[in-house]
Amino acid sequence: MIPARLIATIRDGGTPPAADLAEFAAGLASGAVSDAQAGAFAMAVLLKGLSEEGRIALTRGMRDSGRVMTWDLPGPVVDKHSTGGIGDSVSLLLAPALIACGAYVPMISGRGLGHTGGTLDKLEAIPGLRTQLTEADIQAQLRYCGGAIVAATADLAPADRRLYAIRDVTGTVESIDLITASILSKKLAAGLEALVLDVKCGSGAFMKTPERAEALARSLVAVAQGAGCMTSALITDMSQPLATAAGNALEVIEVMETLTGTSVNTALWDLTVALGGEVLAMAGLAADVADGEARIAQALEGGAAADMFGRMVARQGGPSDFVERWPDRLPAAPVVAEVPALEDGHVVAIDGEALGFAVVGLGGGRRREGDRINPSVGLSDLAGLGEEAGVGVPLALVHAATEDAAAEAVRAVQAAYRIGPGEVEELPLVMKRIG
Repeated sequence: MIPARLIATIRDGGTPPAADLAEFAAGLASGAVSDAQAGAFAMAVLLKGLSEEGRIALTRGMRDSGRVMTWDLPGPVVDKHSTGGIGDSVSLLLAPALIACGAYVPMISGRGLGHTGGTLDKLEAIPGLRTQLTEADIQAQLRYCGGAIVAATADLAPADRRLYAIRDVTGTVESIDLITASILSKKLAAGLEALVLDVKCGSGAFMKTPERAEALARSLVAVAQGAGCMTSALITDMSQPLATAAGNALEVIEVMETLTGTSVNTALWDLTVALGGEVLAMAGLAADVADGEARIAQALEGGAAADMFGRMVARQGGPSDFVERWPDRLPAAPVVAEVPALEDGHVVAIDGEALGFAVVGLGGGRRREGDRINPSVGLSDLAGLGEEAGVGVPLALVHAATEDAAAEAVRAVQAAYRIGPGEVEELPLVMKRIG
């Protein structure tokens, strides 16, 4: 494989041999492919695209560029991936619910990206909890309590780590082909038997339109299945925050309220049940999706999911009494301010991306790689679409480190809400199933 020839083939609209794409991926990991060649490759793929066969070959090559995990467990190994949104803490509910239903869940998760929050950042709001585990630690934890929510190890899909960094500075992040290979190379390297994908669509998602969301969902499902993993995808609404909180500790609070039944968030519950039903059916742990949904709901309602979450937290270094004492264990911001509405009417639109960047501005996300996150800051009590608004009535609460930061966030949240006359017809939470 000659990198320049492969790049020229893609640039000219041709189809490179699958073996060449696999070798290119290996070269990304080994350094045999230069930064200039990687950037040119990413731009050629963005502009001209890959065939389905090409996507599968690139994904497999990136998966195989490092360690592929194997398991010897008495049940199916499964996972879930979300393309990212605002107030989306479903992973913290779904992983323990799946474990309670007999699945094993090595959930390789990420940190906040752009305006969207990261599962690892949310978990690390719990004092002492570690997300950087070795493969041996992950294997031991799955044998002990059925699951772990952790960062990727250094040798998991190293080709993706290299290519993503180059895409980030070459204007090629938006390529569906490259997004597909990036997401799936890491998930498939975890040795999964079944995977469910939550592809977000709307103002708070990376995919703003139904057409783009469906294109990504179809690509992800086809490539994952082509690479040998049972997969389905749900396209879900992100025209408003999924939960009423955005920010790391604040989202963990909402998760714990739902897990323990003290104040159940209906949207979080419903999406957890829908995604979990898909996984259990694919993994053979339920007769069909409806049966799977019933099993997940029972795990949540009966407290088994909460118990499993507590075991995971303790095993990863968090408090052993977290499920019982979580209100005392999570950090709180020193400044809390109301966000008053500026006019009368109803909430007719919410700029979810703007809300996400408001959290970043408070210190709840990263402006640049390496930034420290303040786990206590963020937004809570967010008004939803269709809710009645009145001048001075709070649209949300801002949790901030300083009065100045709070004032800036108040203005940002006000700008993210559009108030108008009449009522709004909300979109269904699950908009479409693919697979």
